[in-house]
Amino acid sequence: MIDDNKALNWDLESIFKGGSASTEYAEFRQAIKDDLAKAEETYKRLPRNFDKDASSHWVAFFLLMQHLAERLDHASGFASCLTAQDVADEKALVISEEISAMAAAWESIMTDVEEVAIEADDSYWKALMSHQKLAGTTFYWNELRRLAKLKMEPKLEKLASELAVNGYHAWNRLYNKLAGDLRAEFMVDGKREALSLGQLATKFNQPDREIRRQAFEKLEETWKTVDSPAAMALNAQAGYRLSLYKRREWESPLFEPLLNGRLKKETLDAMWDAVARGGKKMSEYIAAKKKILKIDDFRWYDQTAPIGTVERKISYREAGDFVVKHLSAFSPELGSFARMVIDRRWIEAEDRPGKAAGGFCTGLPMKKESRIFMTFSGNYDEIMTLAHEIGHAYHSWVLKTQDYLARQYPMNLAESASTFNEHLVTDAALDAAGDKAEKLTLLDHKLGEGLIMFCNIRARYIFDTMFYEERKKGTVPKDRLNELMAQAQKTAFGDILADDGYHPLFWASKLHFFETEVPFYNFPYTFGYLFAGGIYDRAKKEGQAFADKYRALLADTGSMTTEDIAAKHLGVDLTTGQFWDDAVNRVLIDIEPYRQLAGEL
Repeated sequence: MIDDNKALNWDLESIFKGGSASTEYAEFRQAIKDDLAKAEETYKRLPRNFDKDASSHWVAFFLLMQHLAERLDHASGFASCLTAQDVADEKALVISEEISAMAAAWESIMTDVEEVAIEADDSYWKALMSHQKLAGTTFYWNELRRLAKLKMEPKLEKLASELAVNGYHAWNRLYNKLAGDLRAEFMVDGKREALSLGQLATKFNQPDREIRRQAFEKLEETWKTVDSPAAMALNAQAGYRLSLYKRREWESPLFEPLLNGRLKKETLDAMWDAVARGGKKMSEYIAAKKKILKIDDFRWYDQTAPIGTVERKISYREAGDFVVKHLSAFSPELGSFARMVIDRRWIEAEDRPGKAAGGFCTGLPMKKESRIFMTFSGNYDEIMTLAHEIGHAYHSWVLKTQDYLARQYPMNLAESASTFNEHLVTDAALDAAGDKAEKLTLLDHKLGEGLIMFCNIRARYIFDTMFYEERKKGTVPKDRLNELMAQAQKTAFGDILADDGYHPLFWASKLHFFETEVPFYNFPYTFGYLFAGGIYDRAKKEGQAFADKYRALLADTGSMTTEDIAAKHLGVDLTTGQFWDDAVNRVLIDIEPYRQLAGEL
């Protein structure tokens, strides 16, 4: 059971004792470094073909590179935990850079492998892929070979990877440090305190609009102090990508994120078209919400505003029990897993200064475990965050017995299990709602999530699209970035936001824009939200009988394209509008009950 004295803090000691000062962790990293050097030497001695005599050597080498990748992921996951729990942990930041350098070394070797794979005769390659020891990772290696043909010559790819460590990825690390160090003076219980931006963000969930307004103004005020270096970082990252794309002859900045998502452009366009068509109806939801909130205009900081004047604070224990109960109703296995995650303290949830903003779930594959990072202050939205991140952890848990390279699923599918959990927990809570006021509150949370997915995240996508077009012509100044962001929000939100109710500095305050590992870190959320809605619709129709099918779907996410997953497990074509229109309408159907309840109360 939960130890209340430690419940809000995760257990990292069972991974490596001593945190960033851990001797065991240092030895683990050194062993990886040594084995990378050995792998490089081994590669040089490998035969440059895949014929029958050489295949056993290549199979052994592929397995070695897989094991190194798994250990690197483990080391990186632990480092991300250290830097998130304490942004002032300078040693952890140095470790992160060290791991980035090792990852670049691994990528450098893999670039050499790509060169040989491209040159290999098709029949030899096919024979190699038929080897029993590679059976679980055939999709990965075939994809590597296919994508290698779309890149620069290997020597240039290797150089780009090496330069990225202290250039491209360094901008991301600099931004994270910049954001982590920022503090805003804010009145808390009559006392002025210096809050981290993660703590400040929780104020947008407060029922008191004055608190939300002040928090928003403090956020904008704080980011204005560093908007110049933030703009430099954003421009530098985009400039690196565009230069690389030009040399690879990739015409669109979307080419890489679509490859990463194992996704067709037709699928992405079909999704956004459906969102643009249906999203306009969200204005009806906001019109009803404004009446409940007794406000005449709707502003950026009202997006997650709870309805009513008071929202009961929920303890972490209550939140955990709530999530476990409702996940168990669909799948006892899923519920038991959630219970284990909470009781074994895989979650860092304490509300304290010095933590990074946001939330995430990271894998620790050598232990076949995950760790979840969030800040829990007792609001309902944070219950959803808890359910969301446990979904990510469950996804990894389902895949844990597969070969490491067969566990690498794309971002857009990564959001499916997390959002599916949210659907389960929200609807179960709606069914159990005791009165109209409670039901209205839950419907508000549900529709509020739709607002974020259809408007907020679509604004991010539109901004990225416009920004990259302008960045092709040269550096985009911070004031122009503000203009582009406001324009994107106006397009995505339509008439929902007041004329002066936008967040022009959202490009700076949202860390997703600065994540160098994931370009266009926006559409995967809306995709996962709607795709999970389609899965959830099937689950509602079939009940617990669907639990095993759901597990099977997740198990395939590391070894199939997104469209093939949908065709195999749901029987749908994602490149057409029908699936996406149905998914959008599944969200919009709650607007009328919401309006009716709002009128009755």
